[in-house]
Amino acid sequence: MPLEDEMIIDEYDDLQDEELEGSPGQDNGEQMYEHLRLEVDRGQVPLRIDKYLTEHTQHASRNRIQQAAEGGFLFVNDKPVKSNYKVRAGDIITLRLPRPHFDTTIIPEDIPLDVRYEDDDLMVVYKPAGMVVHPGCGNFHGTLVHAIAWHLRNLPTYDPNDPQVGLVHRIDKDTSGLLVVAKTPMAKSVLGKQFFNHDTHRSYIALVWGNFVEDEGRIEGNIGRDPRDRLRMEVFPPDSDTGKPAVTHYRVLERYGYTTLVECRLETGRTHQIRAHMRHIGHPLFADERYGGCEILRGERTASYKAYIQNCFKLCSRQALHAQTLGFVHPTTGEQMDFTSPLPNDLQALVDKWRGRLKTECQTE
Repeated sequence: MPLEDEMIIDEYDDLQDEELEGSPGQDNGEQMYEHLRLEVDRGQVPLRIDKYLTEHTQHASRNRIQQAAEGGFLFVNDKPVKSNYKVRAGDIITLRLPRPHFDTTIIPEDIPLDVRYEDDDLMVVYKPAGMVVHPGCGNFHGTLVHAIAWHLRNLPTYDPNDPQVGLVHRIDKDTSGLLVVAKTPMAKSVLGKQFFNHDTHRSYIALVWGNFVEDEGRIEGNIGRDPRDRLRMEVFPPDSDTGKPAVTHYRVLERYGYTTLVECRLETGRTHQIRAHMRHIGHPLFADERYGGCEILRGERTASYKAYIQNCFKLCSRQALHAQTLGFVHPTTGEQMDFTSPLPNDLQALVDKWRGRLKTECQTE
């Protein structure tokens, strides 16, 4: 269903996005490989290519097709086209990517899986930082999806290659936290609608650079791909035609002077939403290399402070972001289900280090 595909794509992990990095091979000399070829049928009325491909290909969301067109990988009659191109009878559509075609069939792999809850309809699992959610460019094995397939390998009704079951949403590779898995098409449909209608409850814990003036706030701004960096998302005005609407609510939990621990609640689930929104308001996530958080953005210029920050980076060498809570209505029983996951060791150690620094400073004043 397009609705369910949209919910999955909106929180696509980093490595999937790498497939759409760069520009067409004819522009940079890179060899391109054909992954799809279609000839438009006779009698086809003019129709946007993103809509046409959504209707004529399997497992392809409209959002993903638009990303391919935006990246310059979608061709009609050997010429790159945008997603608003209207196909006509006889057009030859091709998708070309800078990697050979790889069989993405999910084969169960015996990978440890941290299951926090399970019944006949769904599972809630914990994904550690560093684990890729779904196979993508350069990561065709060892993903969370492979681990889930192994865990459910003896369930006759669960096919890991069927988009009507499986993960309902996603988080980035280097974000830790909770995810819900649908074991039946009915559960996937019901849960997908809850995510689409913003009826779920999700909160994230993040350590960000800088101190906030307010104790809580709301960030609104469309999120779309950064035209200068294909692996990063950018924030655009809410009333613009660029990107998708996105809203993040934040609440200050603890202040450490040069950094702040915040809770973020999502109204929407866009790719890199918290990371892009926080950078947009001048508070990049601590240790978030892609969004500028791996530099010393606040604080002193002393050698001791620089050494302190470097030690912090060693403690938590990824963006300081954790999907802590997840709440939804059970698709069968109608019961409200709420789950919480404590901070993982690396992020907890980082927070403790900043708490210790603040305590020391208060004692010396």
